[in-house]
Amino acid sequence: MNPLEEKIFLNVGGLRYETYASTLQVFPGTKLCRLTEPQAAATFDYDPDTKEYFFDRSSYLFEEVLNYYRTKELHCSDLICKSVLDEELAYWGLDNTLLAPCCWQKLIIAEGQKEEYGIPEENQEAAGLLEQAGRNQSAWRGRWQSRIWTTFEKPFSSLSAKVLAAVCLLFNIGICCLFIAKAFEDTIYLPVYITENQINLISALHTVADYSFYTKPYILYLELFCVLWFMLEFFLRLISCPNKKKFLQSPLNVADFLSLFPICIEVSFYGHPTSHEQFLFWLDFFRAPYFFKLLKVLKLVETPVMLRVLSYTSRAAIREILVLLMILVFEILFFGSLCYFVDIVEDNIYTPFADIGSAFWWAVVTLTTVGYGDVVPTSLVGKMIGACTALCGVLTIIIPIPFFCMKFQGYYDAVMIKEKRKRKKKTPLTLVT
Repeated sequence: MNPLEEKIFLNVGGLRYETYASTLQVFPGTKLCRLTEPQAAATFDYDPDTKEYFFDRSSYLFEEVLNYYRTKELHCSDLICKSVLDEELAYWGLDNTLLAPCCWQKLIIAEGQKEEYGIPEENQEAAGLLEQAGRNQSAWRGRWQSRIWTTFEKPFSSLSAKVLAAVCLLFNIGICCLFIAKAFEDTIYLPVYITENQINLISALHTVADYSFYTKPYILYLELFCVLWFMLEFFLRLISCPNKKKFLQSPLNVADFLSLFPICIEVSFYGHPTSHEQFLFWLDFFRAPYFFKLLKVLKLVETPVMLRVLSYTSRAAIREILVLLMILVFEILFFGSLCYFVDIVEDNIYTPFADIGSAFWWAVVTLTTVGYGDVVPTSLVGKMIGACTALCGVLTIIIPIPFFCMKFQGYYDAVMIKEKRKRKKKTPLTLVT
């Protein structure tokens, strides 16, 4: 008998396969090709009674491998995981680049979706820091460091952690209320009478409303007391944190740090309001991070699924969002400047745009379909440009919506699958007797 026409029997995962030696010799150097060599019986698991080679591998995937030797085209089904297929091909000495283009594209898309919608565990970063702190239990510094960090970051770990969380929540609500109260009490209008000609006091009397910023002392003292508490909390968390780099990179911690300075600067200027009015006014602007502290209330409750999905979707689509913003900026600059100069040329007597900045403002309002109507083009060409601006704004907003909806749906499905797995793990198994 011709050696190439000799039949070789394979037992893969309990299923028996039969093929010709010539079929296995199509790809030299592979494991199946070596079965046709004379010393193959001594090298592999060979049963002389049944005259077959045994391999404890997946028979389902081996069918695709054997078909590859027969047809010289490697395909796979829809239910095969790419990592499992790569491992199986590596076992038989094949390369995954040999996969047919149709199946290769299908596997790449499926693998990309799995990586894209990989949802991390909730509070994974805090859990990692706690785990890192737990490794330092041997030293006395590691013991108190871990306790302080756990008390601040895990509100339900102990009674003291619950009390501390409640106190921190009261301070967070209090500082926000003080910020609102300060905004109401900040500006007091003090009338000052100035004469145009001091020689004739009766002839020309003009009333000019001057104002100065004045904050009631008790509001400053209460705010300073709250900020001192936040300062103590921040530095205790910073000292006890096992990973200072991750701690300082957190947006909430950066907001906490920035919110410590406005009150300290204002207290140093207190008593001299007239000389630093404008500076104190802008200093209130930097008190806005106070409201970020309210986000810490999420530590006391489980983060809602919708908020988590929105967070994952925003982070995954950050590149697309930046591209969309760049397009909007281009449209604002283009249509705003175009309409501004066209309106000057067409109607140079009267133009609604005081400067090019107001034209950019009009472009922003028109592109986002808000349409305040405070500034509008008056010339015919300007109105035509305004119509094009409105249409471009609608298209710019509408076209990306399906993409974001698909992203959101993918993350929502991934989160729901994780929630179901969590519930199954928490459900105790009942033994049937």
